[in-house]
Amino acid sequence: MVLLKDISVSAQNAINTQFILVQKDDELSKEGQEKTCLALVADNTASVHFLLWGTECDAFEPGDIIHLTNGIFSYQNNNLLVLRAGRRGKTEKVGEFTMTFAETPNMSEIRWVRDLNNPRKFVQNVVLSPYSRIFPPQP
Repeated sequence: MVLLKDISVSAQNAINTQFILVQKDDELSKEGQEKTCLALVADNTASVHFLLWGTECDAFEPGDIIHLTNGIFSYQNNNLLVLRAGRRGKTEKVGEFTMTFAETPNMSEIRWVRDLNNPRKFVQNVVLSPYSRIFPPQP
């Protein structure tokens, strides 16, 4: 299982990890597509924006511990970098409330660039924000 701090941008479904759902936004719906909602998830090393699709929006709530199999970390249509199950991935609730987590760094708030030695790979370039701009820290 990979830690969130070790994920990188990729077009492959290869991320197997486990995290807690920290915060969930209201559902967003798009005409002609399934409903989606954005969440902030974290493990004990980092956080990331997680995109829930269709029935996943109703299946998971803050505090749920989720196991992701064959996930993908890539840019969504609006240039938002998100982790998601994708077509080949699977999400499963494996517990509740009993997981330590770190909200920083947020892997979605990092600017990624192509590796000069391997243009098929992305590497971290700049941290855009130390915390989530979509889900700011709670007072």
